[in-house]
Amino acid sequence: MRTRAVLTAPQPVVRDDVVGGLQIPDEPLLDRLDHGPFARQTLLGHIRLQDLAEDDVEAWMKWALREGRVRGGKAGTGLGVASVEMSLARLKEALDRAVARRLVEVNVAREVKVPRNYRKAERRAKTVIPPWNLQEVRAFVDAVKADRLYAAFLLSLMGLRPAEICGMRWADVDLGGATLTVNRTRTLMGNKVVVEKDAKSLAGERQLPLPDLVGEALAGFKATQITEKLNAGERYEDNGHVLVDGLGRALNGRQLRERACTVMAENSLRRVRLYDARASCFTYLANKGVPDHLLARWAGHTDVRTTKRWYVKPDVEDLRPAAATWGELASVPPPLSE
Repeated sequence: MRTRAVLTAPQPVVRDDVVGGLQIPDEPLLDRLDHGPFARQTLLGHIRLQDLAEDDVEAWMKWALREGRVRGGKAGTGLGVASVEMSLARLKEALDRAVARRLVEVNVAREVKVPRNYRKAERRAKTVIPPWNLQEVRAFVDAVKADRLYAAFLLSLMGLRPAEICGMRWADVDLGGATLTVNRTRTLMGNKVVVEKDAKSLAGERQLPLPDLVGEALAGFKATQITEKLNAGERYEDNGHVLVDGLGRALNGRQLRERACTVMAENSLRRVRLYDARASCFTYLANKGVPDHLLARWAGHTDVRTTKRWYVKPDVEDLRPAAATWGELASVPPPLSE
């Protein structure tokens, strides 16, 4: 069966809305996806919105699972299930918006799902590295207390993405009001080109309260930079970024990750991705009963289901309170004393 996204009104050219609000002037709707996870002209890139069919999305998904990798591994090998699912989720969101705007009648990607056999095969072959638990987080915090990038590491443990930390400027930090604003990112593309842009979505633009520990660390980092600027004189690059080196030059995500890995190695800490500090943060907040709408807001997500699916990862120790509660169910209460 070939379900098509039926056009509901005369529309010779679709002008906007691909993924996350990208603007597409007078060109096939999916052309811009050639530069992202849908980059396969013969599968999706050339297809107009009104011609997109469920079979097309299925074909792209199978191609991505088998040979879609272009970086981060051997080119031509399959992408991971999580990467494909996240890309599918973005396409589904874009098509939902097209339905809401009456550009099409149905979302042809809605029922497309990664086959179960791919999930099982990946689980068997892949070693899953869990994020740090509470004890490991505290060990890392203790290890970086004297590090120049202490404040940046605490921001990671607050759940900020590395690109958000790198894009942050001192104008975004209100130490007096104990808040920070996340509204831009700074990303290293292909380990060569630095790209600065607005936050990845409207939900990504958010204001967060500063915990006392993080506020104190940022105040200390700002004082350090003032001293470094005085010592460097004209050599100092005063660009306003929070994350800079001793000469005021903005650091990128790779440099932040490399420093984090060095700290892990020097202190015999289990090596994880710095990005996974987000999972440690949101797992802890969820375990502590932070309401769903606040969890999503803190994470920069529109839908808490995204936060819970990708970033809330309880381990067996997190489940022990549930075991204790179950014990109350099965225990025989003591006889009442007369």
